[in-house]
Amino acid sequence: MTTPRPVDRPAPAPATPGVQRIPPIQCLLTFEALARLRSVTQAADELCVTPSAVSHRVRQLEQLLGVKLFGRADFSLTTEGIEYLAHVREALVALQKFPGAAAAPSGKRKLRLAVTPTFARSILMPRLRSFYEAYPEIDLTLQVSIPLLDVVAEDADLTIRFGTGRYADVEHICLLKDEVTPLASPAFIREHGPFDSVEDLRGVPLLKSPLEPWRTWFAAHELDWPEPTEGSSFNDIGLMCDAAAQGLGVGLVRLKLGAPWVDNGLLERIFPRNVPSPHAHYLCWRTGTMDRWECAAFAEWLAKSCAS
Repeated sequence: MTTPRPVDRPAPAPATPGVQRIPPIQCLLTFEALARLRSVTQAADELCVTPSAVSHRVRQLEQLLGVKLFGRADFSLTTEGIEYLAHVREALVALQKFPGAAAAPSGKRKLRLAVTPTFARSILMPRLRSFYEAYPEIDLTLQVSIPLLDVVAEDADLTIRFGTGRYADVEHICLLKDEVTPLASPAFIREHGPFDSVEDLRGVPLLKSPLEPWRTWFAAHELDWPEPTEGSSFNDIGLMCDAAAQGLGVGLVRLKLGAPWVDNGLLERIFPRNVPSPHAHYLCWRTGTMDRWECAAFAEWLAKSCAS
């Protein structure tokens, strides 16, 4: 499991007491080009200099900063390189803004995120404004995805998956673990209750979802009950919460995802005990994606936001 690299770094040590030396602009431009193109020849062609000049400028920048920016022969960035690249690109974008001129739309960085529906509604959207405030230069494109059911958005830079975390095809980090408990509408509880023990669920309409099987709850309470075969089924937890709020049955809901319905009084807990869900939400990406500073910035922001 791979952890996204942070996008902030301490300022480089000052060259003399009280004075911070700013790297030459040609070194910064060369560093950005080489990080983006991963080719000395292509970077040299873009900057109209010789390949040796590219190598010299990168060495000069590394000596000034006191860190290695590139780690391998394929010009993949070190952790420090990724951190510094984010600052360099932000600075170059700022320098392209002339006084009195409107910001050019082309200055925006594009990031495509595939996200599961209820995670988007309950977790991401309430926090998203803080991301835009922190990174106004990044435009997000959100696409609905349910990878556990093979409903996958194509060409996403980052993907939020819900499952066991055994993903050999991508790098990933765990964003959110949760606990489950049965929830129902207040009217449903009044009509079908009281629910004094888990045995009182017998014969009650249970809403189903392949995303959260009832066997997790049954096993935790030492009930040898089979998975419900009758009743409505939903491939989205949010839809199941809406159905439960309409009094159609009892839903086994992850508490963090179900918080909006509980906070609004649409759903209530039936029992006090929570059971850990065997699944969690993961942020996934292809190797090399975190070399793009906007992807690393979003990954770090989302991980910290979910942790809080």
